[in-house]
Amino acid sequence: MKPTDFAKYLTEFLAVYLPSEKNVSKNTIRSYRDTFKLLIKYCQKIKIIIVEKITLNDLSSELLIDFLKWLETDRKCSISTRNQRLAAIHSFFRYIQAEEPGGIFHFQKVINIPSKKAQKTIVEYLTAEAIKLLLEQPDKNTRKGRRDLTLISVLYDCGARVQELIDIRVCDVNLRIPAIITLTGKGNKIRKVPIMKNTASLLQNYLIENDLDKSWKNEYPLFTNNQHHKLTKEGVSYIVSKHAASARKISTLMPAKVKVHMLRHSKAMHLLQGGVNLIYIRDFLGHVDLKTTEIYARADAETKRKAIENVYPDLIDSNLPDWNKDQTLLSWLSDLK
Repeated sequence: MKPTDFAKYLTEFLAVYLPSEKNVSKNTIRSYRDTFKLLIKYCQKIKIIIVEKITLNDLSSELLIDFLKWLETDRKCSISTRNQRLAAIHSFFRYIQAEEPGGIFHFQKVINIPSKKAQKTIVEYLTAEAIKLLLEQPDKNTRKGRRDLTLISVLYDCGARVQELIDIRVCDVNLRIPAIITLTGKGNKIRKVPIMKNTASLLQNYLIENDLDKSWKNEYPLFTNNQHHKLTKEGVSYIVSKHAASARKISTLMPAKVKVHMLRHSKAMHLLQGGVNLIYIRDFLGHVDLKTTEIYARADAETKRKAIENVYPDLIDSNLPDWNKDQTLLSWLSDLK
């Protein structure tokens, strides 16, 4: 059977265009791939279109809108996830409109499918006291506990995304003063992040204990599991959640649920509260646009507002006299010209 135009362009899009021309990260390519796996599944099961016969003409704007609805209703995807899937579809159709100008009207109808407005999420972060409590949980008397302590310290101190943490190699750690770690972020963008002396000290001991201070191990992953394989996102999440649960038994400082990304948010908020300029925080976190970093400033303003509200009743006496019944004051107001 002759390959369809959809099969041809999707293969070129995922295998050539994204990695070679756009230089996007492997994670982005996986996300785009997963979008089209779902779309193919939808065409096959819901629209009863044989996979080998799916064409670009089949992928009308009407079908794709129905696909997005299916994601929300049948698969219970959030609006944010729905919009991410749509972004992948938009990217694909922008690519093929340059390759097949004859179908540009059809392609642009798809590109014009709008994203849904999603409710803005609240930035969840831990207080400095909660971070300190979390770091006190790993058992320093065990090898695994020392690994967990080092991992959580690096995660917080670098404000790293979980994938950035997983991808750190031994050669990315430079403990010469000033100590820095090189992180590879979204779109394979590289940034160097300074680390504090306590974290540097933990890393120094960790490298020696795990025999990672040998030059021939430079390309080894910094953090590994029991099988000496590179940690997964689920593995990091388990480590953080486990120690957060221990901290929760001791203090109410620890929220009911602690996600790995909250440590990145926490670092950003603590930098902001410490008076660090948003421009520096943007570069520290590896944000492309300052608008992304501004969510922390808005979140901090909300914290200040709540604090003022809590103090307000103690400062202003609510049992003030009703000036409407004060005849002297009313007469004085009436005489004003």
